[in-house]
Amino acid sequence: MNAAKRLEIFRRLHEDNPEPKTELAYSTPFELLIAVILSAQATDVGVNKATARLFPVANTPEAIHALGVEGLSEYIKTIGLYNSKAKNVIETCRILIEQHGSQVPQTREALEALPGVGRKTANVVLNTAFRQPTMAVDTHIFRVANRTNIAPGKNVLEVERKLVKFVPKDYLLDAHHWLILHGRYVCQARRPRCGSCRIEDLCEYKHKTSDD
Repeated sequence: MNAAKRLEIFRRLHEDNPEPKTELAYSTPFELLIAVILSAQATDVGVNKATARLFPVANTPEAIHALGVEGLSEYIKTIGLYNSKAKNVIETCRILIEQHGSQVPQTREALEALPGVGRKTANVVLNTAFRQPTMAVDTHIFRVANRTNIAPGKNVLEVERKLVKFVPKDYLLDAHHWLILHGRYVCQARRPRCGSCRIEDLCEYKHKTSDD
């Protein structure tokens, strides 16, 4: 895919949704961090239901840490893998309190040192909370990048690096949100909604397969 196509794709995505947002509910960088940790192998809808109960009661490292693993588990037990997630969140809160003055760090290295935080989670926090030009590649973005040919790659890291390189600079800050929403609602895994896709004429998927 050439640069002109990529520029037009993101121009249209921006035109349709000038200020894209994450669908996770949060009001502080700390709430976002916890929500993203909880969202692994879970839906944003499910996470939002749990945090709607949790955050009014505890939404600081100190308050959540005080709940302990068992106490926190009661709020998040509707989410998959809640036991391991509760342990990770409690330990993350302890580290934030002891090492970061209860603030969410703004570097990838410090974020990835937190339990339950991998590269994708760190990229979400850096981009969404701190407006850094990172690219968090989840299953939706991986699919869209490969299917459209915007940034094809064999693994998540390759796709991430290509997106950071190829997405026009003026659109890089919000590209993560546009691509994830496009993958979630239009360019779906089993049956992409090509007929109602805003960028169908620019997409190179139809040239590579005949099952669309």
